[in-house]
Amino acid sequence: MAAESYHLYYQLTFLSTFLFLIPHTTQLQSSQSWSLLRIQHLLNYPSVLSQWHEYTDFCYGAAENASASVVCYQDSVTQLHIIGNEGTPPLPKTFSMESFFTTLTRLPDLKVLTLTSLGLWGPLPTKISRLPNLEIVNISSNYFFGAIPHEISRLSNLQTLILDYNMFSGQVPDWLTKLPLLAVLSLRNNTLDGNIPDSIGSLMSLRSLTLSSNNLSGDVPDLTGLKNLQILDLENNSLGPNFPKLERRIITVVLKGNKFTGGLPSELGSFYLLKHLDISSNRFVGPFSPSLLSLPSIKYLSIRGNRFTGTLVTNMSCNEELEFVDLSENLLSGNLPACLDPSSQHSKAVLYSGNCLGGADNSSDKQNPLVFCQNQALAVGIVAPQKEGNSEKKKASIAVAIVGGVVLGVLLGAILVFFAVRKKNARKASKRAPRRLVEHVSSAYPSKLLTDARYISQTAKLGALGIPQYRSFSLVDLEAATNNFGKSNLMGEGSYGQMYRGRLSNGTSVIIRCIKVKKGQPTQNFNRHIETISKLRHRHLVSALGHCIEYNLEDSTVSQLFLIFEYVPNGDLRNKISDGVEGQNLSWTQRINAAIGVAKGIQFLHGGIIPGLFANNLKITNVLLDQNLGAKICSYNLPLLSENTKVEIEGEELSLGLLKEFSEREMHGGEIDIYDFGVILLEIVTGKPITSHHEVLIMKSLLQSAIASDGAASRKAIADPEASKTCSDESLRTVVEICLRCLSKDPPQRPSIDDVLWNLQFAAQVQEGWHADSCSSEGSPVSPSQPCRPTN
Repeated sequence: MAAESYHLYYQLTFLSTFLFLIPHTTQLQSSQSWSLLRIQHLLNYPSVLSQWHEYTDFCYGAAENASASVVCYQDSVTQLHIIGNEGTPPLPKTFSMESFFTTLTRLPDLKVLTLTSLGLWGPLPTKISRLPNLEIVNISSNYFFGAIPHEISRLSNLQTLILDYNMFSGQVPDWLTKLPLLAVLSLRNNTLDGNIPDSIGSLMSLRSLTLSSNNLSGDVPDLTGLKNLQILDLENNSLGPNFPKLERRIITVVLKGNKFTGGLPSELGSFYLLKHLDISSNRFVGPFSPSLLSLPSIKYLSIRGNRFTGTLVTNMSCNEELEFVDLSENLLSGNLPACLDPSSQHSKAVLYSGNCLGGADNSSDKQNPLVFCQNQALAVGIVAPQKEGNSEKKKASIAVAIVGGVVLGVLLGAILVFFAVRKKNARKASKRAPRRLVEHVSSAYPSKLLTDARYISQTAKLGALGIPQYRSFSLVDLEAATNNFGKSNLMGEGSYGQMYRGRLSNGTSVIIRCIKVKKGQPTQNFNRHIETISKLRHRHLVSALGHCIEYNLEDSTVSQLFLIFEYVPNGDLRNKISDGVEGQNLSWTQRINAAIGVAKGIQFLHGGIIPGLFANNLKITNVLLDQNLGAKICSYNLPLLSENTKVEIEGEELSLGLLKEFSEREMHGGEIDIYDFGVILLEIVTGKPITSHHEVLIMKSLLQSAIASDGAASRKAIADPEASKTCSDESLRTVVEICLRCLSKDPPQRPSIDDVLWNLQFAAQVQEGWHADSCSSEGSPVSPSQPCRPTN
């Protein structure tokens, strides 16, 4: 795929690792060790398994190898990753796929299976259903052929299925709805044909759908019901003619190289999370919508090789985050917008040859004469509305239309022949070309980027870069970090246990939570909790770095659990808004940025991990600021804590939003987080500390009165003076309106976190534009913390 972000996504997805091991000394069952050695034999002793031998301690003694790893829990294998060399030929004729999968079934607790580029050939055996615990399956870049077996539908825990770069045939299965947890489905580069089944639109957990480079045809089924879908890649098929119906929160859409026709749907302009749109090499016609260039999140846009018309002007606006734009081989006229000028201060990759654009060297940019685009638009029936004129003009138009119709018939015939030949040659070339495997570039990325494939590499995409790798710690490590849990390191104590500040041997400052555990809890009960905790890694969360478990020597049950989190040095958000030193509080721009950070953290907690975390006790004092004033949420509704501690709700303390019963919190967890975030916004706007539900009602009433007023002065009067000095009225109004919606008494009336985030980002853009204008007119900063940008 052309975009670099796509390469990173698939590399991370194929090389999944998840760390939930509990330290112990139990050896792997001898029968399972034998099975692993048998697998090595059946694979014809590939070089990536050269370290395996009869004395190998597969779980704890084997040398680290990114291409071959075994993960165990207690005395059983739970993950098996074997990644061969690129271009590995098929295994010898003596290879038996049935024997191979029979051996695999002797690893009954297997949850994650990665077998890529190993030369496996033959139909995928139905015996795969004998591994009922499988959650992730990646068998890409082999030589599997035949239909995808129906028995996969029995894997009720399956969340990721990757069958890329094989020779599977037949249709996309319609039994996929029997996999209720399926989040990632990737069938790229096979020989699947027919229509995409309507049942795909019922996979409510689906986040990534990749069906590129097959022989699929017909219209794409209605996907508007897939509220979690983020990635849709249908490149290089024969799909069409209608543009797919999609949910507007989708992030990536790739329709390149299909048979889509007509114009683009108007609702595409409301896809506020869309980052990557590639509709190149189709048959789209009609006016090009400039609004695509300024979508709030857009970074990659390609409309190459269609028949879009329209006049571009230099003052069109673009999203400053745009990285790649390809307008080539359309029928566009006018002048290239200044925001797309490659020589501008915001460097972008911009391609625009094969149009009829002026203001450039036509020979070097390969632009056509204006009359060419006009004639081509006429040939495909794209004409501007005719104004009423004299009869001579009308007759001339009719005559041209008749001639154009004749030309159209000849031209379309030639075009169809040309595209048919070109596509046939392209398919032949793709079969002759060496198989490109993206799994084998892991050495270019540090292991800290590798994450569980089920979650579409959310931690990397949303910002966990730079956080140390999650790992298990020994009690000796923690005792050394905290001066043997000395009183000087104790930060607080509550119903859950103690919290200490510590410093690891490498100098990293950390926070250590010591959690009391109910007596008699067996080790296996903590497995799923550790798995969830290990995923709390995001730039707007106080991220988890690891854990340590202390055992009772008598019965090997857990006696105490230690969770290690990053240390955030700059205090909480209230200290920079309500309790800060006058003149040193956050400016309005900084407050919006902090609010956006909190919203992104909530977005990750709700949808970035499975299952999501809701009702997270969000309070302004639970939002910390790093050295760059970036906001980080430090409170999570971890089931582990609720199972081992008593939920306490104090009468006047604003705890989990509406101060309702615990059962209601569980039922409306997402809406409660939105309400709590509304309270945080309330304090961000007013600068007044809010400690009770009664104060929320009073401040909410004041905001409602200010919004109802026509004057900007009344709105700025209720804002914190430190913020009102530097805020625009429209930006303030936008934040106040979304704040009031978050505080709605009726939970279903509250906005989604995506809606909240979009409004805050809009407020930030409005504020930036207002600030730039004020600096240009006054020539001096509005405030020392918000200096003017230099004018051009």
